[in-house]
Amino acid sequence: MPDLFAAALALPGLWWLTIAIIAAGVVRGFAGFGSAMIIMPVAGSVLDPFVAITFLIVVECWGPLINFRDAWRVGQRLDALRLLGGALVGVPMGLWLLSLINPSNFGWAVSLVVLFLLVILMTGWRYHGRIRSHTLVAVGGLGGLLGGFVGVPGPPVIIMYMASTKSIAVIRANFLLYLLGIDILMLIIFIFSDLLNPTAVFVGLLMTPIYIIANAIGAYFFNPNAEVVFRRLAYLVISTSAISGLLM
Repeated sequence: MPDLFAAALALPGLWWLTIAIIAAGVVRGFAGFGSAMIIMPVAGSVLDPFVAITFLIVVECWGPLINFRDAWRVGQRLDALRLLGGALVGVPMGLWLLSLINPSNFGWAVSLVVLFLLVILMTGWRYHGRIRSHTLVAVGGLGGLLGGFVGVPGPPVIIMYMASTKSIAVIRANFLLYLLGIDILMLIIFIFSDLLNPTAVFVGLLMTPIYIIANAIGAYFFNPNAEVVFRRLAYLVISTSAISGLLM
């Protein structure tokens, strides 16, 4: 245990990671998405690829649980299951691509992908087709691919749902169920592939209470009438994190 504490304190960019965790938790608790787009540019710039994703999934598996009961009640569980069905294929493909990338380029890759996805979100482009079962599976697969490759599985699902007629509360709940399922899936793959870094797991567990509290704060202030204002604030936080990742 003392060795893990020493390794945790020596982890590069520990304070930056802490700040990112707090900001990501508040955004995730309010909007139901966006946390990985805040955490990964910072984590990817200071940690090796699989270490960064290990840190992310350990934190994200626990953080949203405080809002799970409401998401299970409000969300459309069949939709989330179809999204995760696609992710079962997409996540392993993304992890395979991650194994091919030069670790020194990972931070840049994450930040550039996040900025690209953020631009798409901010331009207001949305999927306007009918959301059918195969659409959910395909979008979930694309999200899983991005999740395995750069740790950011949410944007494809966001783009699909934001043009729908579903209420903000339902969309937020579906996001939470889908993203939690992705985290659990990736954690299982990492365990059986012996990819879990002990230090990253330990630091992730240490930061989990901080992330849970931040999630609770974001959920407390959730107000569908303030969704537009908060989304703009989330975009600002995400872009700041991505640009910071490029500069680290």
